[in-house]
Amino acid sequence: MNQIDMKCVLVIDKALPLGLIANTSAILGCSLGRYMEEIVGEDVVDRDNFNHKGIINTPLPILSSTRDEIKALYNSAIKKYSGKITIIDFNNIAQKCNDYNKYIENLSCTFSDELNYLGICMYGNKKTVNSLVGSLPTLR
Repeated sequence: MNQIDMKCVLVIDKALPLGLIANTSAILGCSLGRYMEEIVGEDVVDRDNFNHKGIINTPLPILSSTRDEIKALYNSAIKKYSGKITIIDFNNIAQKCNDYNKYIENLSCTFSDELNYLGICMYGNKKTVNSLVGSLPTLR
């Protein structure tokens, strides 16, 4: 699919403190870069011949919602569009763990309906993503 037909958004819990909003956004962005390498542009050289590492080559709006709405959005997106769009979550279990092995252990003992999401990232067909998040406001 043409890059122009694709859209990427982050949806973050607007009730989080600023530090957790920044942390959630950074974590989702790192994961997005791993799974969707094509969104990171090539390195760029400036006029002084200094190299600048590639950054995301598509807009990445950060939208706001409530914890309950994000959970409903995540569940709806997984049920309707799993395999059609990329959906990455950052949940309350991950946020509480400083060790990835502990996260794996804790998540494996947690039912999906017990999870709360600090934020989610969606990447896929623009019409599909817009149908899911089109009414959400920008995070301010």
